[in-house]
Amino acid sequence: MANSHIFALAILMLAGTLILSDYQVSAQCGVNFSQLVSQCSQYVTIPGPKIPPSEGCCTVLKPIDIPCACKYVTPDIEKLVSMDKAVYVGRTCGLKIEPGTKCGSYTVPPGLKI
Repeated sequence: MANSHIFALAILMLAGTLILSDYQVSAQCGVNFSQLVSQCSQYVTIPGPKIPPSEGCCTVLKPIDIPCACKYVTPDIEKLVSMDKAVYVGRTCGLKIEPGTKCGSYTVPPGLKI
């Protein structure tokens, strides 16, 4: 019984952390999470090939402060999102993403082609 309480507390703490993190990223970095997920998730998920993003995805990405948002990339996000594809999508949309930029544990390599 004690283990189930610890597990429930861990889930609540994780959920709270994700919500707080989403709020911080939204407020400080210009991210609209609901639009980002609905417009861009299909282009950055781990399985599958790199495909050019839609105009709608690019519209959602343009106001995002990339270095700011990169500070909030967690290992949980990296389990769902291919950072290589995310850079490809951002650059395809015309965002300037500098080589050496750190997003979670991912470092944008020099010469990454779109």
